[in-house]
Amino acid sequence: ALHESLRLLLNEGLTASWARHNNAHLALVAGLESMGLSMLVDQDHRLPQLNTVNIPKGIDEAKVRKYLLEEHSLEIGAGLGTLAGKVWRIGLMGPNANIDKVVFCLDKLSLALNLQGYDIDASLAGRTAQKTHDSF
Repeated sequence: ALHESLRLLLNEGLTASWARHNNAHLALVAGLESMGLSMLVDQDHRLPQLNTVNIPKGIDEAKVRKYLLEEHSLEIGAGLGTLAGKVWRIGLMGPNANIDKVVFCLDKLSLALNLQGYDIDASLAGRTAQKTHDSF
């Protein structure tokens, strides 16, 4: 696995890989913010590969994660320790750091939130992320 990951990195180039991860992160954040969600970590201290999203009040975060996993084979992480039940962790690493995966995640997260009464346009976040990504 290490050999393969290094081969892929060599083929893509380190600078291009960093840019791809950062662009996917910026697109994800734009999409999340268009849904009224916020990030836990200040912009200057974020790690593009691991995005920590504050859970809106009144949302059962475990039901959202279960729905995403069971209905869409999409796994997002729960908060750990003192952040349990307060945040989700969305990873954008390796091949998952691309706009198609970001849009998929946002579209399905929007649907999951709508099922719990969080009224948002289910395609707005994906469109926002795509527009942000296209501006790079």
